[in-house]
Order: sequence, then structure tokens, then C-alpha cells
Amino acid sequence: MLIHVEMGKGGKERYAMLSARLLDVLRVYWRRARPNLWLFPGQEPGSHVSTGALQDACRRARKAAGLQKPVTAHTLRHSFATHLLEAGVDIRVIQALLGHGHLTSTTRYAQVATNLIASTPSPFDRIICKIAPPE
Repeated sequence: MLIHVEMGKGGKERYAMLSARLLDVLRVYWRRARPNLWLFPGQEPGSHVSTGALQDACRRARKAAGLQKPVTAHTLRHSFATHLLEAGVDIRVIQALLGHGHLTSTTRYAQVATNLIASTPSPFDRIICKIAPPE
């Protein structure tokens, strides 16, 4: 249940998770389109879909969904990392999924929601203290 990403962001190779639901959608797409070299081919024979075409698809999807904020592929990447972090996924796993060489790159994507911070128990609360009564 992994997708092999060749020449991803920064020219890096990595693996990304593949959800069972997405696999079903991709199978239907593959049966209909029968792509050859690239799963998502570009307009030129032998090329992959362009960044511009992906950004255009994001803009059209945003409009169709009635969203006011801009949506880009980068927005989706940022949301992916943030949702994983909020679900309790280890930041190092998120680092690997995003293909980052340094953890500092991942922390820019993974902004923690305020409600997650508020619901995190303090380690101080686990300490049993015996405080002497005042004299």
C-alpha cells in the first residue's frame, strides 16, 4: 500500500502511503485511461503531467467546492502533514512521507492546532508531590 514517487519535490525519490479508497479510484482510472509510462501523463508523449496542470486542477477543484481561500498543491501537502500530526503520527514518519532530509523542513509544515496543544496532558500532572503544610 505504497506509491513509489520518482523525481518528487526536490528531485527526490520516496514512498508515500496509499489509502485503500484511493487505490480503488486509481484502479478505475487506470482501466479507463490505460496510461503507459506515467500514471498521470502530460500532453507531450512520454512526459508526466505538468506542475501548471496540477495547479490548474487545484484551482478548479477549489472553485467547484465553493472555497474562498486559495488552494495549491503546496496547501494540500501542508494540510496532509498537519492532519497526520494532529492524528498523533510521529514527526519522523511525516518527515519520511514528505521526503525531507532534515526534520527542520518538516516542522515548517506541521503546525500544531491549538486544540491539540490544549488537550495534551502535562508531564507535571503525572508527578505525585507531597507538599508539607505551611507552618
